[in-house]
Amino acid sequence: MTETHVLSALIAKRAELAGKIEHLQNEVRQMVIDLDNVDHTIHLFDPSIELEEIHKRPVPPRHSAFRGEVTRIVLATLRNAKRPLTSAEIGQRVMVERGLDTANAHLLKTMIKRTGACLRHWEKRGAVRKQPGPGNFKLWDVPRA
Repeated sequence: MTETHVLSALIAKRAELAGKIEHLQNEVRQMVIDLDNVDHTIHLFDPSIELEEIHKRPVPPRHSAFRGEVTRIVLATLRNAKRPLTSAEIGQRVMVERGLDTANAHLLKTMIKRTGACLRHWEKRGAVRKQPGPGNFKLWDVPRA
C-alpha cells in the first residue's frame, strides 16, 4: 500500500477508541461495585427496602449544564476581561470552558441565547451591567468597586 499515512492515522484512531472503550468499561465496573456497596449499606439500615423501586435519576445531556455552571463561567469571564464583552464572545467562552464544539453554528446560537438570559438575570440583581455594542449585541461588564 502506498497510503501509509492514511493507514497509520486509522490505526491511531482505532487505538484511541479501544483505549476509551477500555477506560469506560473500567468506570462501569467500578460504578457497579459502588452501587452494590450502597445497596448493601441501605439493607443494613432497612432490610425491607425494595431497591428496584428506587427510581433512577437521569444524567443531564452532554450540552446541558449543571446548576450554576454557566453563571460561574459568565461571571468569571467578565471579571477577568480587560474590556466589556459581547454576549457572543461570552457565549463562545462558555462553550470552550464546557468543552463544546464552537464550530457547531446551531449550538453556538443556543449558547449565546442562554448566555444572554444569564446576563439579563444578573443585570437585574446588579452583578453585571450592559451598554450599547456592535449590531444587535450589547457589551457587558461587571461594575468595578
